[in-house]
Amino acid sequence: MSVEAIKLASNGLRGALPIELLEPAPAFGEEVKQLLKFHGIYQQHDRDIRGREKHHSFMIRSKVPGGRLTALQYLLHDALADEFGQSDLRLTTRQAIQLHGIIKSDLKGTIKRLNDVLVTTLGACGDVVRNIMVCPAPYGDPVRLQLQALAEELAVHLAPRTPAYHSIWLEDDTGKNVPAPVDLPEVEEPMYGKTYLPRKFKVAIAFPGDNCTDIFTNDIGLIGLFDELTGELHGVNFYVGGGLGSTHGKEETFPRLADPLGYVPLDRVVAVAEKVILVQRDFGDRENRRHARMKYLIHDWGIARFKAKVEEYLGDSIEAERPMPALGVDDHMGWHEQVDGNWFYGIYVENGRVKDDGAKRMRSGLRAMIQQLAPQVIVTAQQNIILGAIAPAQKSEVERLMRLYGIPPAEEISRVRRNAMACPALPTCSLAIAEAERFLPSVIDQVEEDLQALGLEQEQFTIRMTGCPNGCARPYVADIGIVGRSGEKYSVYFGGNPEGTRLNELFADLVPATTLRTVIRGVLEQFAAGRQSGERLAEFVARVGVSALQTRSAT
Repeated sequence: MSVEAIKLASNGLRGALPIELLEPAPAFGEEVKQLLKFHGIYQQHDRDIRGREKHHSFMIRSKVPGGRLTALQYLLHDALADEFGQSDLRLTTRQAIQLHGIIKSDLKGTIKRLNDVLVTTLGACGDVVRNIMVCPAPYGDPVRLQLQALAEELAVHLAPRTPAYHSIWLEDDTGKNVPAPVDLPEVEEPMYGKTYLPRKFKVAIAFPGDNCTDIFTNDIGLIGLFDELTGELHGVNFYVGGGLGSTHGKEETFPRLADPLGYVPLDRVVAVAEKVILVQRDFGDRENRRHARMKYLIHDWGIARFKAKVEEYLGDSIEAERPMPALGVDDHMGWHEQVDGNWFYGIYVENGRVKDDGAKRMRSGLRAMIQQLAPQVIVTAQQNIILGAIAPAQKSEVERLMRLYGIPPAEEISRVRRNAMACPALPTCSLAIAEAERFLPSVIDQVEEDLQALGLEQEQFTIRMTGCPNGCARPYVADIGIVGRSGEKYSVYFGGNPEGTRLNELFADLVPATTLRTVIRGVLEQFAAGRQSGERLAEFVARVGVSALQTRSAT
């Protein structure tokens, strides 16, 4: 059965899920496996274990707008990682948290416990609006507070309305797997309808001048604009049609950056977002899932036709985009003072994996700091974590605990490592065709050595690696993108930039993992020898051109 047929027959994402949940089999059937995603669950198996039988487990993803959690919410995730998971947490590139290694019989207990502290998983995956991103820096200024409030308002308004989630996962207070009601009425989804969206839908919000959330890679990207006299947010520049997923060998699939839809006053952002989603719901491709993201609808129609249709649904016009500050990007690591006199500290988490590994006890250290200080906890779009609302007198204690648990301060981490990201890939992602998270650290080790030798260790550029072409770590806007191609081979891209405003280009294909260092070093050598004064790698590649770099590397 097609995914569209599965959604149509599910009566609001229910289907046979409550029945199969009670069955002793360790996994769900293919139809229910598709519905699980809408509930924030992915069925996986350990691909490192060879054999006739698959070793199934599940990943649960929490949906936390802007990555903001209370200390209690974070600590519960940490506790569940031991009680039901594989004793680690995964911070995602969309400011969410994933628990891995959960077995089928523990799904209900895990989701029930998360909801007890007001954390949902509904809509964290699936063909709906997913976790809404927003600049994580908790300075406490009016604009950032308003942007976070906007993210939360959008999250509530754009969430699925189905009662199936509550009836399946939450109605039994024991958290055990017991039968869900069989007499649910026909579900009414006022925005999504019976078949929801053609594909997943992503929304991100940027602070003026700081594109740390990579808004141009999202279906909807919003850049806040504020009054310089009052400091109040008055509206957003509204962008549509970004997305990075593609398929090797399928030219009709490609990464794309968002187009400007126009300027939208603050009090109309939710209404315009809804109408954009309704246009995608009604006109997005439901025949070919590879062609179903909104970026393809806008590519095929053109932005003028798409905007006209949104205005038709809205019953009003959308004005042209307004001027805005030049975009930079900040990873928000290290110490920063908040407007109320407290501080926040950004902690680097390699590839978002919160775990204890020998002398580096990231998970234990974070637990100790959060238990002792009860800070605000925020996941960043770079898979790092921020501890906010730290009193000045507590700063030394944060630093002491970081040293005690072997967590390096931000200033001791190289720029290239701080700006690197990888997706989980193998062994659990079913789409992965090559390593990413487990392999990238060794690649960065080598690049660090080469940068030191070339005198480039202070340069800021991004390296992002994924195990397949779907682009979860946003490799196609990186200065250097490394994408799993086949087994232990990769496609290597150059020419993106840290601000996320330019797509990169394919530089070399089917590069063996063992020669990635040579390929990257070759371009870095050209950069060191031919750069202009103050020129970054991004500008150098744009000026020289990828084809010229290829020619020089071949000689």
